[in-house]
Amino acid sequence: NHALDVNAGVAPQATIAITSHGSDLYFTICAIMGAATLVIWLLSLPKPAHHRLFHHLLAGATFVSCIAYFTMGSNLGQTPVTTEFRRFGTREVFYARYIEWFITAPLLLLSLLLVARAPLATIVGAIGAAWITIVCGLIGALVPTTYKWGFATFGVSALLFVFWQVMWDGRRLSCALGGQMRKTYLRAGSILVFIWLLYPIAWGLSEGGNVIHPDSEAVFYGVLDVFAKVVFAVVLLS
Repeated sequence: NHALDVNAGVAPQATIAITSHGSDLYFTICAIMGAATLVIWLLSLPKPAHHRLFHHLLAGATFVSCIAYFTMGSNLGQTPVTTEFRRFGTREVFYARYIEWFITAPLLLLSLLLVARAPLATIVGAIGAAWITIVCGLIGALVPTTYKWGFATFGVSALLFVFWQVMWDGRRLSCALGGQMRKTYLRAGSILVFIWLLYPIAWGLSEGGNVIHPDSEAVFYGVLDVFAKVVFAVVLLS
């Protein structure tokens, strides 16, 4: 894997950045997301056209994630940001990751809330709050001073509202439907909320606090993204 050498001159490079190990991991996750996209698409083919909505939403999420991980594995879609804590210098921040989340989070939330037949107000509220969380996370990651934690606080507050919409409004609606709809919603919703709860921790240890190396960041976010998209899709479509 020579991606780091090939793309070294494309953009400014940080002093704290992924190594070839991190690049390899990003390409591995890219392959997983690509394979998941293909499988979900193949599973949709026997279905009538009007029954393919969930497959298309989930395949869209994994495909966008595949593109993002290819970008990060190539060491593109990143910018150096001066660190606040611990190691001195600049840290690599992948803004490509946040663009991916901005696109895929609504697809995941929409696929989940449609199971509960949630009203438009609930769906719009959850997606809007998720967008606020992601934008605040990106701004916080790009801010080199202590003020980044203010944006982190705003983002976590918005994320808690997403959880409220999913675990209160959505759960209540799914329970009213009962049967398989209720079981599917509770399983998929629990996975999504638990995994998304770990993202602020990953952010605090990587872009936020500069505690872990970017290679370790790749592992942390990579595992979370696989569970939040691939495992979530398996549960939702089962």
